[in-house]
Amino acid sequence: MKFLASTVVAGLAATAGAQKVKVIWTQLTSAGLANNVDFVGSMSNLQGKCSRPSGFDPNHEGHSGWQAYDIARNNIAGWVQSTKPDIVQFMLGTNDVNIGKRNVQSILDSYTSMLNSMRAANPRVKVIIDKLIPTSWSDSTIEAVNNAIPGWVQQHTTSQSPIVIADCSRAAGFTNNMLEGDGVHPNSQGDQFLARQIGPKLIQFINDVQGGSGNPTPTGSVPTPTSTAATTFVTSTNSSPQPTGGNCAALYGQCGGQGFQGPTCCSQGS
Repeated sequence: MKFLASTVVAGLAATAGAQKVKVIWTQLTSAGLANNVDFVGSMSNLQGKCSRPSGFDPNHEGHSGWQAYDIARNNIAGWVQSTKPDIVQFMLGTNDVNIGKRNVQSILDSYTSMLNSMRAANPRVKVIIDKLIPTSWSDSTIEAVNNAIPGWVQQHTTSQSPIVIADCSRAAGFTNNMLEGDGVHPNSQGDQFLARQIGPKLIQFINDVQGGSGNPTPTGSVPTPTSTAATTFVTSTNSSPQPTGGNCAALYGQCGGQGFQGPTCCSQGS
């Protein structure tokens, strides 16, 4: 079973978000699912301070500083055609607001384009879309995106290819104390919150794929694994263009945030 993780919130995935993925991996291990899941993607780099648990599968498509607008137009089709994931999880939009100055409809249109590419690669793909974490100044466009996500999901979810929401928003309990000093990136407390919101959704979908169900199991339950078959390890090796966005910060360097006057483009790499 192949899982594509694409989490981009102003550098989240390539920096602090590595800790979130580690915690989710621990959840999968506790549920007896780690050997059944193949994380796929062209990247395997993690934040330097993040240790790798035993057996950890590091592949992902969480590109620091990238925007949904760029990914939808330049990258997603190649990624999913190369890997044909069963499950895709993404948090995208904060960079579109802070860097791209895009509006809500532009971000939703990018979501739709991405979804079309996912379903073209795998008509039964299951999708976890995250509501965006807040900025410390409660950016109104980010809040508007979060308010629009349930309607977008209702419009596009199907029994064959269901979409569920992992609510990582302020309304769900994400606080400013969970942010780094720049007011954009989650700290370790924030990563723990994200893992609590995303992990159970992923576990539900994994069990649904293994059991052949078209719909997720009820929220809050952590079902018993229905299969022990391991999958073949697959990674994507396609190259893809860099996103728009000016001079880039050094790898893992700060690339945005309230009052930050430095680079607004985040470097990618290992």
